[in-house]
Amino acid sequence: MARVDEILAELQPELKEIVLHFEPDTGTLWTTMTPPGRPCFTRRLVSEYIHLFKTLNEKLAGGTWQQSVPIKYIIYRSSTPSIFSLGGDLDLFSRLIRERNEEGLRDYAHACAEMTYLNSISAGLPLVTIALVEGQALGGGLESALSCNLIIAEKSATFGLPEVLFNLFPGMGAYSYLQRKTSARTAEKLMLSGRSFPAEEMLEAGVIDLMAEDGRGEEAVRAYIEKTSRRHNAQVGIYRTRRRVMPLSLEELRDITDIWVDCALGVSEPDLRKMEKLVRAQERLKPADEQAA
Repeated sequence: MARVDEILAELQPELKEIVLHFEPDTGTLWTTMTPPGRPCFTRRLVSEYIHLFKTLNEKLAGGTWQQSVPIKYIIYRSSTPSIFSLGGDLDLFSRLIRERNEEGLRDYAHACAEMTYLNSISAGLPLVTIALVEGQALGGGLESALSCNLIIAEKSATFGLPEVLFNLFPGMGAYSYLQRKTSARTAEKLMLSGRSFPAEEMLEAGVIDLMAEDGRGEEAVRAYIEKTSRRHNAQVGIYRTRRRVMPLSLEELRDITDIWVDCALGVSEPDLRKMEKLVRAQERLKPADEQAA
């Protein structure tokens, strides 16, 4: 088996929108999202996560499931202060919808389905995946976090699925993941409300798993790993069992994205203008130094 530091050293130059940092003492791989412009899931960022998952599986899988794998935890976080992710690339969506580019919409949607699916199965490895949410997690940002085993959020973090505001629905896994983690009723409530919910409310609803004080999210992740590392094997077994009891297939996720594509092509001109207005609002959320660049 190749050394993890060698694998990651080869991978990092290929990743332009993800920064990797491995801590061998705890077997923790931190992945930091660094997309240019708005902190959303660009098509490249989606592809890079797929490439990361597949490479780790190719290099580290093999033998019995209990075989020792140097990576035990994968953490997802954002480089943008106060924003985990604003979700899908709405600017791209509006352009593709105006062009009636069904193929382009389907390509993006299927890639997102594959990305969250590979994450939901921990890349086929005995890993625990954790989303560290420091700030806003909207739309596809929340969907990507939901595909992790655990969500740890700071107290001021907010969560929402705003797609209904421009007559769409979150089609990259929201229903599938929320229904399995909470209930169909909660999934539909969040999807149809269009509003953002505070971390405290999401903790009570079972959407997130742990809440940390503001500015102490990373500390909370490290404390969680230190507290549970001796039970890592049991955790992996429990999460594998969860997937067996409530299986989620890539086919299901792709079928839902196909429904999303049909819905996207039915969006009206006023709805598109709302989407583009939201893009402009998101642009204003970028740090001042990025806006000036």
